[in-house]
Amino acid sequence: MMVSVIEIRADDALIQQLDFKTYRYTTKRQAQQFTPDADQPQTVDVKTPWGGTLTGKRGDYLVNEYENPDDRWVVEKEIFEATYQEDASGVYRKKAAVDLVPLTQVTHDPDQEVIVYSTEGPVTARAGDFFLARGVNGELWPMPKDKIGSSLEPVE
Repeated sequence: MMVSVIEIRADDALIQQLDFKTYRYTTKRQAQQFTPDADQPQTVDVKTPWGGTLTGKRGDYLVNEYENPDDRWVVEKEIFEATYQEDASGVYRKKAAVDLVPLTQVTHDPDQEVIVYSTEGPVTARAGDFFLARGVNGELWPMPKDKIGSSLEPVE
C-alpha cells in the first residue's frame, strides 16, 4: 500500500496543536548576502545536505555553520536581519529562539515523508530524522535531528 506524503504549511490548523519547545542557538555561523550583478541570475538554488533545494532571491543571505561550510541554507533577508547578530566580520550568531517539535508528533511514523513549505520553498524530509522548526514570524522548516544537540540548547 502506498502511503501519501504529508504536507505542512505555516497556516495549517495542526500547527497550533503541536507541543513546541523553545531552544536557543549556540553555534557561530558565516553568512554572505546574495547580491548578483543586474546582468546575472537574480535567484540562486542551494542544495541542502539532506537533499532539499532552497531558492534564494537577491538580498537573501546564504548561511552556513562556521565549522562546516558545505552545510548551507538560504535565509530570507528580513528574517536574517531581524534574527542574526554579527559577532565579527562575516561571523554571526542567531539571537532569536526557535520552537521545535519532532516531526513524528505529526506523523506518528518515523518513516513517513513530509513536505514542509518553508519561505524558501518546499523541503521533503523523513519524519524520524527531523524536527519541525518554527521561527519568529511563524515560518516553518525541517531541522535535522542531529543538529539539535550540537547547535541548540533548550530554554528553561
